[in-house]
Amino acid sequence: SNKCETFPLATRLNIVCVGLSPDGRLAILIDEEGAALLVSLIGKCVIHHFHFHKPVHSVSFSPDGKKFVITKDNVALMYHAPGRKREFNAFVLDKTYYGPYDETTCIDWTDDSKCFAVGSKDMSTWVFGAERWANLIYYSLGGHKDVIVACFFEENSLDLYTVSQDAALCVWQCDTELDGLKPIPLKDADREKSAAKDDEELLEEPKGEEIHGKANPNEKETREKVKYSRVAKYFFNKEGDFNNLTSAAYHKKTHLLVTGFASGIFHLHELPDFNLIHSLSISDQRIASITINCTGDWIAFGCSGLGQLLVWEWQSESYVLKQQGHFNSMVSLAYSPDGQYIVTGGEDGKVKVWNTSSSFCFVTFTEHTSGVTAVTFTSNGYVILSASLDGTVRAFDLHRYRNFRTFTSPRPSQFSCLAVDSSGEIVSAGSQDSFEIFIWSMQSGRLLDVLSGHEGPISSLSFNPMKCVLASASWDKTVKLWDMLDSWRTKETLILNSDVLVVAFRPDGKELAVAALNGQITFWDHENAVQTGSIEGRHDLQMGRKELDKITAKQAAKGKSFTTLCYSADGQSILAGGLSKFVCIYNVKEQILMKKFEISCNFSLDAMEEYLDRRKMTEFGSMALIDEGAGGEDGVAIPLPGVKRGDMSYRHFKPEIRVTCLRFSPTGRSWAATTTEGLLIYSLDSGLIFDPFELDIDVTPSNIHKTLHQKEYTMAIIMAFKLNEKKLIQEVMEAVPSNEVDVVCSSLPDLYVEKVLEFLASAFEISCHLEFYLIWAHKLLMLHGQKLKTRSVKLLPVIQFLQKSIQRHFEDVSKLCEWNIYNIKYALAISQQRGMKRLAEETSVDEGGLDSDSDYLM
Repeated sequence: SNKCETFPLATRLNIVCVGLSPDGRLAILIDEEGAALLVSLIGKCVIHHFHFHKPVHSVSFSPDGKKFVITKDNVALMYHAPGRKREFNAFVLDKTYYGPYDETTCIDWTDDSKCFAVGSKDMSTWVFGAERWANLIYYSLGGHKDVIVACFFEENSLDLYTVSQDAALCVWQCDTELDGLKPIPLKDADREKSAAKDDEELLEEPKGEEIHGKANPNEKETREKVKYSRVAKYFFNKEGDFNNLTSAAYHKKTHLLVTGFASGIFHLHELPDFNLIHSLSISDQRIASITINCTGDWIAFGCSGLGQLLVWEWQSESYVLKQQGHFNSMVSLAYSPDGQYIVTGGEDGKVKVWNTSSSFCFVTFTEHTSGVTAVTFTSNGYVILSASLDGTVRAFDLHRYRNFRTFTSPRPSQFSCLAVDSSGEIVSAGSQDSFEIFIWSMQSGRLLDVLSGHEGPISSLSFNPMKCVLASASWDKTVKLWDMLDSWRTKETLILNSDVLVVAFRPDGKELAVAALNGQITFWDHENAVQTGSIEGRHDLQMGRKELDKITAKQAAKGKSFTTLCYSADGQSILAGGLSKFVCIYNVKEQILMKKFEISCNFSLDAMEEYLDRRKMTEFGSMALIDEGAGGEDGVAIPLPGVKRGDMSYRHFKPEIRVTCLRFSPTGRSWAATTTEGLLIYSLDSGLIFDPFELDIDVTPSNIHKTLHQKEYTMAIIMAFKLNEKKLIQEVMEAVPSNEVDVVCSSLPDLYVEKVLEFLASAFEISCHLEFYLIWAHKLLMLHGQKLKTRSVKLLPVIQFLQKSIQRHFEDVSKLCEWNIYNIKYALAISQQRGMKRLAEETSVDEGGLDSDSDYLM
């Protein structure tokens, strides 16, 4: 479907390894400290929590899905995989395997799940039996001079490939086939002991069987055992090239080995002959992870340094998917007028455009040479504007994906904010060093005016959506209103008690919201310069204490405030966020907090907790003040007051959680935030929530099907919307014949017209019945258009959502039609050329025949 989706679950720390079951129904997610979540990929929920108490390096399910192995420290632990029945403990330890002297790094299973191999940092690879085999309990393999990165079994064989960090590949051949593994026969006494143990395990938690391996076993232990021999050793690096191998993957059916290196290069080899198929550089950073799909056609690469995700089709040598986030933090975002696209600007100087339906970035602009501070769309949705600290404001065309305008100031200035009027003709940007506002014409690109009057850096700009009025906020504790029709004279000056950080107009232009440094949000009637309300939001921010802070979170919160504001589509609510992990949504009329959204529970970030861990506190302060990895006697350098991001040259650096920008979607169904965690979108459209509407006892799925069978389509639709199950609504809607849609639409009550339109907008996103749903939308709007117009303000988000969905289909179909037109024209031109060529050949043949006849007569 070419879409990506975020699961509604999270771990306390960064996820380091993921294990996927063979049937694709379950996944095990493990974080940095060894806390694991068993997740259902069908229900998208957490089934079980488990803690391994140590960092886990890798996890792998057996091919039959009955067991899984995790590696931690120098041991491998094998667990029984959870089944379909309900269990009190989903993770039951089966066996513990000892042998390696250093940390274990990788796992691979044989195809029949009888054995598995474990690689280690001690340069050895161990083969263990998953069951009790007489001729294979454990086997140790050496032959490498560096850390084992990956190990792979051959298909339906015990033959093994091992790959090390120094880019060496060893090929190991086993003298025994998989069918040659002999189970250990159980004696009667052993059966009695095992039965007694089973009775004890019912009372106590099972500890599992322990298997201890030796690097140099005795002759008795090796007699009549499985034996390995190294048949070849290959090196990836050429002479003089010391490029570390960082990741590898092997496809057993096609014998394809893919290896990634620290320089961003990957190689494709065919084994066991080590024939090089392809080599390509895909990044400047190390390739952290590689995987191959089941058919062996697509190869996925992950580069952790730049946040890159690539899917490469090696046979056609083309990208299937190529995605990369911002290298540094995102600073600003804006929705397109139809809500279909989101543009983001980051500190890395890049401007990225994302599709809200697929969640993919489809274009990146890299013209800026410094951090981007603000981005916005024009009213037509085809032009993006961005302001940067490099002293330029750039306009980008979404049709041709190019920078067609560059606006600059007479003197070099660092632009901190940006705004464009409702017509898209006037562009304004505020400077943080010259305290001026610059006005340009979009058509000509000329500087129209320079507005002076502020005595501090310009922090925010906002145009009134309905009038030609520009509001500017500054650190000089004022908000100025400039009238465009009156030669940009100051219309009003609103004086506040603290530095102003952000301003925002309500969508109808009748109210202005202002956030100040003292944590207050004030609302103003800008026509009369009268304050109409205020919200004291400092306590709602609920600040956390950073590890290097010497004061409590309560004291630190006195200097914190909201740094971004945004009204909802209907203007009844306002979003606010800042230097906190919470986003607050307030009711403007009642001036009360409606809800707080926690954007992250990732404790790998700083300032997540209000109180530091008492166990890490000493009489001199937090133990985090001592940077153990920094070296030298000076310890850690404490950041100076006012430094926002601290010294990033620390060996142990934790980014601080913050919300830099918030925007509501024009459809009113979602809002987006740029945070330390990236771009987050919160939506009301969730298919997993049961939310009935005017439900009564008679409304059941069986009654709905019965009504539908009796061809009472209107009643069936009303009952389906009362139950509010999406699949049932879709079934009922699609059961209505296309010639009956007109009658059903005319008999629908007004209350359900809006709900049907809302469903149609969401159905356009996923359904293939495009013409059928277009008939529904056309009939509803034609028959109920006048009634809908009376409450157009309330229905505006629904109409915009519907327009966005139809527009996306229009663009897809129009591109396909244009492509087909050009192909048909090309085919016609080719056929005409061939026809002319054939005609010319026939003419020449006829002329040749006449000449020969005349010669014969002579």
